Amino acid sequence: MIAAETRAVVAALATGGQTVRFVGGCVRDAVLGRDVTDVDIATPDPPDMVRDRLRAAGLQAIPTGIAHGTVTAISGHRPFEITSLRRDVETDGRHARVAYTDDWTEDAARRDFTFNAMFCDPDGTLYDPFDGRADLAAGRVRFVGDARTRITEDFLRLLRFFRFFAHYGAPPPDSQGLAACAELAPGLERLSGERLRVETTKLLAAPDPVPAVRLMRDHGVLAHLLPEASAPEGHDGLAMLDALVSIEQARADAAPLRRLAALLTDAPGDAVAIAARLKFSNADRDRLQAMLAPDEPFAADTTALALRRMLYRLGPERCRDRLLIAWAGAGAAREAALAAAPFAAKLATIETWTRPRFPLAGKDVLALGVSPGAQVGQLLRAAERWWIAGDFQADRDQALAHLRAEIAQSRPGPEPPA
Repeated sequence: MIAAETRAVVAALATGGQTVRFVGGCVRDAVLGRDVTDVDIATPDPPDMVRDRLRAAGLQAIPTGIAHGTVTAISGHRPFEITSLRRDVETDGRHARVAYTDDWTEDAARRDFTFNAMFCDPDGTLYDPFDGRADLAAGRVRFVGDARTRITEDFLRLLRFFRFFAHYGAPPPDSQGLAACAELAPGLERLSGERLRVETTKLLAAPDPVPAVRLMRDHGVLAHLLPEASAPEGHDGLAMLDALVSIEQARADAAPLRRLAALLTDAPGDAVAIAARLKFSNADRDRLQAMLAPDEPFAADTTALALRRMLYRLGPERCRDRLLIAWAGAGAAREAALAAAPFAAKLATIETWTRPRFPLAGKDVLALGVSPGAQVGQLLRAAERWWIAGDFQADRDQALAHLRAEIAQSRPGPEPPA
């Protein structure tokens, strides 16, 4: 917030003596002493004036959310979101129609949580109209004003309640907020898959998302977000997630998509549908499907040869996913999961593995007299399977000899005499 790039944006917006303040997450994290990543700025100026001031100072101005009063400034190759002070004119649970204002408290009153409604001057003066600093210190995630009103303005705030509880909260959760979330949970189904995916991923990226997810399950919220993971009885998804989180914490390696897979281990056939509903990328869809429906299950007694073959076929990321989920499932409790030495040894193999290079290519098949066509690929794949079955040990000369023998065997013999 005191970087040169930030000061350049603030100086541009303050031209003519206008008040400029930091707002939202950067203020919240600065108060906590956490690293600040995204810097958001608020000003009473309307968006067109914000854009003009930035350009006059030689900064790029991108109208990323102009209908909602947001302009993105680029300074030193870093983006800064600048939002004009606003008040809601009309809301429908997904979007808001806004009007601009010069009243800082009115703008703060339309924000979601008290600790996200704090402002800070560039000199460090804090403005805290709804006691957000005290809530932050207490680990209390509290809506600004009436929780039900805030949620019905934008139902995504319901999911954000649990996301912020996972990252900033401490038990017990705010009772008014939790009750409103439980009552209005069906509203999540009105939101786009993209918005739900982003919030869910951020929630699962918390150091320990289990308490928040348990709250969601126990109060009927998870059933509207991930019905596949919400069965209150006979479902071990939360136990799996708890064990997985403990393993990841010991390794400082957390993957939200892997945590989602742990929640869904009782619903392996639903991976594609879930990925489609939450608008995952094709790569993330395939990764989730590989974790939930592996064609080669991982176990503590998976042999070293089977592991190397799996690594060659799937790569280290997907093998790591499968191993950690299997590890969590083997214990489904912190002590048992962390004590699973066979899994730890296999994980070390994955982390140090270097992919071997198959010594043949299509040109080698052609050089042995095979005509171009489908047979070239068939022979090459067969030779690679032979090489893999031999634990990747055959060198180029040995592989060529095997390929030569396979080609000779595949050719028809001489015609019998008439």
